[in-house]
Amino acid sequence: MLNDSSSEVGPLSGLVVADFSRVLAGPYTTMMLGDLGAEVIKVESPQGDDTRRWKPPVLDGESTYFLSVNRNKRSVVLDFKDPKDLHLARLLAKNCDVMIENYMPGTLERFGLGYEQVAQDNPSVIYGTITGFGEDGGRELPGYDLVAQATSGLMSITGPKEGPPFKSGVAIVDVICGLHLAVGILAALDLRHRTGTGQRVSVSLLSAALAAMVNQTESYVATGVVPSRMGNAHPSLFPYEPFQTSDGLLVIAIGNDTQFERLCDALGDPSLAKNPLYLTNEARVVNRDKLKLRIEELLSKQSAYEWAKTLNTYKVPCGPINTIAQGISLASELGLDPIVRQFDERGKEIPTVASPISFSRTKVTYRRTPPKPNQDGETVRAWLNSLDKDETRD
Repeated sequence: MLNDSSSEVGPLSGLVVADFSRVLAGPYTTMMLGDLGAEVIKVESPQGDDTRRWKPPVLDGESTYFLSVNRNKRSVVLDFKDPKDLHLARLLAKNCDVMIENYMPGTLERFGLGYEQVAQDNPSVIYGTITGFGEDGGRELPGYDLVAQATSGLMSITGPKEGPPFKSGVAIVDVICGLHLAVGILAALDLRHRTGTGQRVSVSLLSAALAAMVNQTESYVATGVVPSRMGNAHPSLFPYEPFQTSDGLLVIAIGNDTQFERLCDALGDPSLAKNPLYLTNEARVVNRDKLKLRIEELLSKQSAYEWAKTLNTYKVPCGPINTIAQGISLASELGLDPIVRQFDERGKEIPTVASPISFSRTKVTYRRTPPKPNQDGETVRAWLNSLDKDETRD
């Protein structure tokens, strides 16, 4: 195996991941595995990962989009049209524990890197595949997050009630798809530990989006009710949205009757919780318009910040609508350590957002900054060639 000078050991230490994926969903999965200790080898084409060119913003010329999902990886450039490079790519597939790819269905098969081909030489491999719309009727459809948000129905429930559909402020379907693939891979690895057999794990953007809409998709499949846009309102809970205070908006999220009683106490109108129109959550949802007027009347007496302090003392779920900068600041104040500060080989700091996972016995590790194209090409090629020589001697 490749030697890593780091003394840090994560729970997946010793696992070799061949990352044949690009853009976001696949690289997000492989970064998660790398953070957990796996040795991730990122295989790039001569053109490099698409996100290297997704600019601005940039940090010293590097795309921050690329930086966000590619730490803890080694980069090697392999041109599949070059017989020697293709041989090395097949060697990597033969000797890895996990292989992850998100090419159009059928593409890697042309190079002998499809699942059935890889599994012939590496029967214990866990082979992760991400597609846009599956490998049957949707195999020819390119998979991009925005298209998945649109076609899944996610955009149809996002945005103002009387306005146009909105996409999420981040490529949320890609992220959710990457998370589902990581869970599937870890489950397949557990089975391999018990049986010695590998398998393929597949996730599509469309399926991940439908699963991620949870109660909204369930409302349709169970009752035939097609959800629609409600802005920031919730279809099944109230109060559960932003409310106007004397100087701005404050989010209040009431999930049960006890919390509503505490809210009414904090607002100085405990009788509101005893009103038959608002006694239960179902009643509050039906009478949301009238109740919202009363809540905002009471909230108008103070600022959002003042109300947040008051409601927190009453243990009422609430919070201001922060910027990302304020969100990072809040996490820092709460001791969540949201920023990883690493330094590349030139001593240049490259900050990234920390993994949200923590362990009581092992730990998440940050061993490598996001690589330059082919940064580890010489090392990876030497390792693969050594494996090739060992097989020749055998």
